[in-house]
Amino acid sequence: MQKIYKPKRENWSEILKRPTQTVEDIEATVNEIFNEVKLKGDEAIAKYTSLFDGVALPETNVLPEEIDAAESLISDDLKQAIRLAKSNIEKFHKAQSTQKIQVETVEGVSCWQEKRPIQKVGLYIPGGTAPLFSTILMLAVPAKLAGCEEIVLCTPPDKEGKVNPAILYTASLCGVTSINKVGGIQAIAAMTFGTEKISKVYKIFGPGNQFVTVAKQLATKFGVAIDMPAGPSELLVAADDSSNASFVASDLLSQAEHGTDSQVILVSTSEKLIQEVEGEIENQLEQLPRKEIARKAIDNSRLIYMEDHKTALELINEYGPEHFIICTSENDYYIDNIQNAGSVFIGNYTPESAGDYASGTNHTLPTNGYAKQYSGVNLDSFMKSMTFQEISETGMKNIGQAIELMAEAEGLQAHKNAVSLRLETLKG
Repeated sequence: MQKIYKPKRENWSEILKRPTQTVEDIEATVNEIFNEVKLKGDEAIAKYTSLFDGVALPETNVLPEEIDAAESLISDDLKQAIRLAKSNIEKFHKAQSTQKIQVETVEGVSCWQEKRPIQKVGLYIPGGTAPLFSTILMLAVPAKLAGCEEIVLCTPPDKEGKVNPAILYTASLCGVTSINKVGGIQAIAAMTFGTEKISKVYKIFGPGNQFVTVAKQLATKFGVAIDMPAGPSELLVAADDSSNASFVASDLLSQAEHGTDSQVILVSTSEKLIQEVEGEIENQLEQLPRKEIARKAIDNSRLIYMEDHKTALELINEYGPEHFIICTSENDYYIDNIQNAGSVFIGNYTPESAGDYASGTNHTLPTNGYAKQYSGVNLDSFMKSMTFQEISETGMKNIGQAIELMAEAEGLQAHKNAVSLRLETLKG
């Protein structure tokens, strides 16, 4: 990891760069696949599944018997862990539900807001180097709580044309309505346009590599919403001498093992801690099955020394991390003043892994600095707010003239007439 000491403010943007390709680098590939899926549907899906996943599938839809078989392939302990996580995620997201809001803005004018579920949602679940069945919990549980009618899941098959049994078990447990063995750009395109076998959806959720991220952004050009432009995983830890160096190193490595394009950063007011964490990373790295992946991510990462907490937090807000761990003697200062972060983890015994799996918060979060303007996935992500209004005769008398004056000032006579006719009727 690159060590940086007291960087000058004018250099912050350079040292905080993410190791990602620009959209232009991969947009041409995404456009090509989108166009082919739009024109050829399942034929194009089969072509790209063969090309990218190395398998020819006679059927992309997961069959009921495959789901039944999956349950017997995973241990009872893992099933129990998944059910525990599901329960905690349900509790936290159910608590986010809000009631109808109604107000009389002036006598006779009643306005209210109600929420309705998005009817058709698509979930993208990575399944390559790490089958992220935990992401199904994070997406399908709130989708079900929101009342989404159709929950379409796409995940890439392995070389044998199979889907990891934990993915199938979790999807079934959470009420996913269809599971499809399709990954990458072609999966996003299928859910954007719809094919004979895969339903078109109204909003697409889920993380993925940079190609999936750009594909989701392209989907918005075709009338499909997305949760956020979430790309490679990232973590920033703020720590000082009050933290445990081995814990900090383990947290950094927990994100580094996600992928070679992940990024982890330690920001510390302690030079001693930085040295200790660097040593711990090397020791722990050698024990990891995914150490080659983690090592490449570590090469993209930073150990940054800042002379005080105030400047450290300014740097952190500039970065806007997806995951932010606070292990300092001034935790409250960071909690009160953090502005840009997807999810915050506080104290020595709150690893980021807890949020990834079972504490209850959602792990589908904004990356690449988008924490400055996006929220992580929550119950409202699967709903729309609709406003209603009802105006009585008294209400029309109270606001009618104001509407007429404003419409006339904008040169919209028909708008004015719609009110004037009603006011004339009320005079009679």
